[in-house]
Amino acid sequence: MLPVYLFALILFLWGLASTPVTIALAQKFRLLDKPGGRKKHATIMPRGAGLALWSGYLIWALFSPNPGVEVRLVATGASLVFVVGYMDDMHPLPSLMRLVFHLAAALWVVYPLPVPLWQRLLLTLWIAGATSAYNFIDGMDGLCLTMTFLTTLMAVIFAGSPVVWLPLSGLVFGVFAWNFPSPRTFLGDGGSTFLGYICASHLTWSLFPTFFQKGIFFMLLALLLMGGVPVLDTLIAMTRRIFTGRSPFTPDRGHAHHKLLDAGLPKTATLAVIGCVHIFMLFTSYRFLGL
Repeated sequence: MLPVYLFALILFLWGLASTPVTIALAQKFRLLDKPGGRKKHATIMPRGAGLALWSGYLIWALFSPNPGVEVRLVATGASLVFVVGYMDDMHPLPSLMRLVFHLAAALWVVYPLPVPLWQRLLLTLWIAGATSAYNFIDGMDGLCLTMTFLTTLMAVIFAGSPVVWLPLSGLVFGVFAWNFPSPRTFLGDGGSTFLGYICASHLTWSLFPTFFQKGIFFMLLALLLMGGVPVLDTLIAMTRRIFTGRSPFTPDRGHAHHKLLDAGLPKTATLAVIGCVHIFMLFTSYRFLGL
């Protein structure tokens, strides 16, 4: 286990030390998030901390002696997702274009799994959906990183894959210090979609044996619970937008964290409430799967 804890420490230090470099790069190349409209931050904020997450993950995938059978496979798809998101941070891309790339990256990581075709298609849609969902809920300081960190810890406890999840926990925690409680950078679309993709991809590889001989309704419920707050909140938000005659991809301040913040709840309390709901959903999903 020493190499696992060692890599967790190395990636924590990488996230902590490399994030200031991404801040400087974002300022140099004008990857800046300006306040106004639905965005309530007070000052212009550099975005692009996802570069620290992506580079740290690649270090792990390339140099760890035992990163897990799927890590290098996930790293390829995650690189595609990150690059598309980083390009979107520089110049907004059409939603449909981003969705196509997310589906392609999801199919890349699902295709090798020995599961029936309908399960492969469902898992591909789920990974692509979770990739976007983590991006959609990235509207409050520390929220996306917290969802990822809690997902990794619950997977260590229930999925029994510390080799896969502990280094990721360290990397996320290192970047978190720069994003909460007084943010000095944002993840950007590259960072948030990257986190959604790697969480969903690793969960899929960790849990696919439990899906054998299961029906579609069992899988739908299991995946909804496993997606946690990001997936549930995104589904609710998209349904609300459709019923009000708007595009499901139109951003607004109707997410759960917006509601809690607008009701006067402090950021720390909002993060705690949403984190508890996320833990409960993940715990329920693991118990539902018999783990």
